[in-house]
Amino acid sequence: MRNSGGLEPEPEVNLYDDTGRSLSQAWDRIRVPIIVPILRFALYVCIAMSVMRFIERVYMAIVIGCVKCLGRKRYTKYNLDAIKEDLEQNRNYPMVLVQIPMFNEKEVYKLSIGAACGLSWPSDRLIVQVLDDSTNEVLRALVELECQRWIEKGVNVKYETRNNRNGYKAGALRDGLKKPYVEDCEFVVIFDADYQPEVLFLWRTVPYLLENPELALVQARWKFVNANECLMTRLQEMPLDYHFSVEQEVGSSTCSFFGFNGTAGVWRIQAVSDAGGWKDRTTVEDMDLAVRASVKGWKFIFVGDLSVKNELPSTFKAYRFQQHRWSCGPANLFRKMFKEILLCERVGIWKKFHVIYAFSFVRKIVAHWVTFFFYCIVIPATILVPEVHLPKPIAVYLPATITLLNAASTPRSLHLLVFWILFENVMSLHRSKAAIIGLLEASRVNEWIVTEKLGNALKQKYSIPKVSKRPRSRIAERIHFLELIMGMYMLHCAFYNMIFANDHFFIYLLLQAGAFFIIGLGYIGTIVPT
Repeated sequence: MRNSGGLEPEPEVNLYDDTGRSLSQAWDRIRVPIIVPILRFALYVCIAMSVMRFIERVYMAIVIGCVKCLGRKRYTKYNLDAIKEDLEQNRNYPMVLVQIPMFNEKEVYKLSIGAACGLSWPSDRLIVQVLDDSTNEVLRALVELECQRWIEKGVNVKYETRNNRNGYKAGALRDGLKKPYVEDCEFVVIFDADYQPEVLFLWRTVPYLLENPELALVQARWKFVNANECLMTRLQEMPLDYHFSVEQEVGSSTCSFFGFNGTAGVWRIQAVSDAGGWKDRTTVEDMDLAVRASVKGWKFIFVGDLSVKNELPSTFKAYRFQQHRWSCGPANLFRKMFKEILLCERVGIWKKFHVIYAFSFVRKIVAHWVTFFFYCIVIPATILVPEVHLPKPIAVYLPATITLLNAASTPRSLHLLVFWILFENVMSLHRSKAAIIGLLEASRVNEWIVTEKLGNALKQKYSIPKVSKRPRSRIAERIHFLELIMGMYMLHCAFYNMIFANDHFFIYLLLQAGAFFIIGLGYIGTIVPT
C-alpha cells in the first residue's frame, strides 16, 4: 500500500527486539575478553578450596574410623569408677561452680535452673550461679523467685544481675567469676539457659580434670529435644551430629584440641585465668577462650557418650541470627589470633597447623565460601559461559563424597539428604557473607542477638487455634530479598541450560532455585502465632 506521495511505508521497528539484540551483542563483546578470564580464575580458586575441604573431610573420616575400630577414644582411657570411689572414701570433693547465663529466657529458665540444681554433688561443694541479664523486670522477678524456691530446698543458688549488658555473655561470665564466693571454686560448669544436664553430669566430667592436671576442659555433646519439630530442625541436626561425632572426636583424639561449644562443658578455673579470662572482642567468646588456652599448652577432652539436652532454633529468623554469629565470629577470631598462634612457642607445629589451617581456615571459612561461590555462583555461571570448561569429577564426585561423609553421622535422616543439600546451599549465602564481615571487621561484626528459644511454647502450639490468614504486618519480616535474587539467578541458568545444553544439569538448578524461593518467602521453620 502506497501513501499519497507514492512512497513505500517505513518498516516498523520492534523496540524490544532491538534492545534484546543490543544486549546480546554487548554480552558477546565482553564475554570472551572479560568474563571468561574472571570466571576461569574463580573456577580454579573454587576447585582449590573444594580439594582442601575434600582432603580435610577424608582425613577426619580415616581418623574417626581408626579411633572407633581400635577403641582409641581418649576419654575411655580413664577409670572414672576408681576416681569416684577415691573421692567418696576421702571426702575430698572439689568446689564446683555452675554458671547459667540468661537473657529474657521466658520459656526455658525453669528448665535450666531446675536441671542445674538437681545435679548430683555434695551440696556444700556446689554453687549454682544464675547470671540474669534480662531487661524485662517482670521476668527478672520470676527468675529470682525460682532461685529462691531452690534455695529453700537447700541448694546454694546465687542470683546475680547487672545494670548493663557490657560484653554480653562473655561479660556476664567474667563478672560472675569475680564474685568473692568463687575464690574457693576449682572448676566451673557452663550451661546456656535451654540446656538440661543429666543428674550424674558432674560425676561423669569432673573426675577427668582431677586425674589429669594438664586438662583444662571437658566437653559433652548435645542432644536435641526438638529435632523432630519441623523439617528445618531435622536438617540442622545433621551437620551438628557430624560436628560432635567426628570433628570434636578427631580434635580430642589427635591433638587434644577442639572448639569449646560455649555450654555443656567443665573448665578448670586456673586454665581460664591463665588464658586471660573471658574476652568479648568477638561473638564467639567460647572459641576465643579455647584457642587462647590451647596456645598456653592446656589440653581438652571430649566425652562423646555424655549428652546434654538442648533446643535447636525452630524459627528461621532465630536460625539466621545464630548462623551469622557462628560464621562471623570465627572468621573475626582467625584475623585477630593468626599471628599470635603462629608465633606461639608453647605448642608444636602440628597443633599450630591444626588450629590455623584445619580448625579455623578450612572449617570456618573455606567450607562456607566453597559451598556458596562454587555451587551457587560459579558452576551455574559456566552454563552461561560455555568457553569455561567445568571438570565433572570436581563438580560432582568431590561434593558427593563430602556430603555422604557428613550424612553418615545421622543415618536416620539419610532420606532427607537432597533437602539438606539444598538447605545448606541457601544458608551458605548468609554464612559466606558473615565470614567476609568477620575477616574485614565490617558492620555487624560484633552483632549479638540471643537465639530465641520456644521451650514449653512448643508443647502448647497445638492448643492455639489456627488462623486462616497470617497477619499482613509480618509479611515483610518473612521476605528475604537476597534469597529471591539468588533464586532468579538459578532459574535463569536452569532455563538457559534447558534450551541450549544437552545435559540435565537444569534439574539441580530448578531444585536449588525452588529452595531459594521457598526460604526467601519465609516458608520454612516453625511459624509462631502472635
